[in-house]
Amino acid sequence: MSEFWSSVVHGLTPYTPGEQPKIDGLIKLNTNENPYPPSDKAFAAIRAVDQDTLRLYPDPQSTQLCAAIGRYWGVPADHVFVGNGSDEVLAFVFQGLLNKGPGDTGALCFPDITYSFYPTYCRLYNVGFQTIPLGTDFSFDLKNVPPESGAVIFPNPNAPTGRAIERDEIESFLASHPSQMVVVDEAYVDFGAQSCVPLTLRYKNLLVTQSLSKSRALAGIRVGFAIGDTALIDGLNRIKNSFNSYPIDRLAGAAAAAAIEDHDWFETNRGRVMASRAKLVRGLEGLGFEVIPSQANFVFASHPSAEGSRLAEQLREQKILVRHFAKPRIEQHLRITVGSDAQVDALIAALKKILGRL
Repeated sequence: MSEFWSSVVHGLTPYTPGEQPKIDGLIKLNTNENPYPPSDKAFAAIRAVDQDTLRLYPDPQSTQLCAAIGRYWGVPADHVFVGNGSDEVLAFVFQGLLNKGPGDTGALCFPDITYSFYPTYCRLYNVGFQTIPLGTDFSFDLKNVPPESGAVIFPNPNAPTGRAIERDEIESFLASHPSQMVVVDEAYVDFGAQSCVPLTLRYKNLLVTQSLSKSRALAGIRVGFAIGDTALIDGLNRIKNSFNSYPIDRLAGAAAAAAIEDHDWFETNRGRVMASRAKLVRGLEGLGFEVIPSQANFVFASHPSAEGSRLAEQLREQKILVRHFAKPRIEQHLRITVGSDAQVDALIAALKKILGRL
């Protein structure tokens, strides 16, 4: 460890992202990327950007992109905040909305099995937190959130389990806990769950975050956004403008706005992914896997007679990557991204071969 590190750095356990190896012929099902290219309109928007403007700073307010997101969701543009991927947006949320500081009571709550960036952000920004155990079926029950908690954040659908909470249940919690900040992380919502964005117009304590990395197939340009009451958005902008007042570059902003507006591509793409998810589930269950019901672009599965870590290793030997988490309660599970039908077929064939040796 460096003698020049701060006490904060010494105490951090960084988030571990999914592996991004450079292996020829690899079937990559470990990071929940979309298996299909983005909208052609996104590429056209990038090509249409005037080269001369690239010498100038981008719009600090990302006006065009915020307007496109607002039109799509039926909210005013000043209810929208954008950042470099939803991870950066969430970082600002933890800094500006969930970090209450000394003298405030109530810890931040989130599921014990969830997006592992949450505890990392808590340690980075000194946010006190408490985890809420998922049920034996990996469901998250908002009734288990302590009434004295200061705020709650959860992905919906949850990651890495894929389970989702119905919007009515979330609205009931919002109505009965008006003084608690609620952040719903909807990175995977477009693959079958109900978005809470419409609720942001009625509940001032709700913020919804989303990503263009999954259902819009734009993980490579790093754009995410949040939607909420203007007071919440103003708080996020204060953080952003104290850190980086030009977060979205011109090319990314143009591509993201075009992708948001291409409704036909979006519906076709997510339909293909959901159909492939059903095929993947059938294939896994046919091999004896137990698969958690998923409304995301991945599934969470375990096999009663095979260790999760060993299965991941054996798949890697066949140039197929899946995600394994060596953590209590889920060490036997694999998180498998929904790939194309051809990739699903290759995975099932590889697993059939592996299990046949047991």
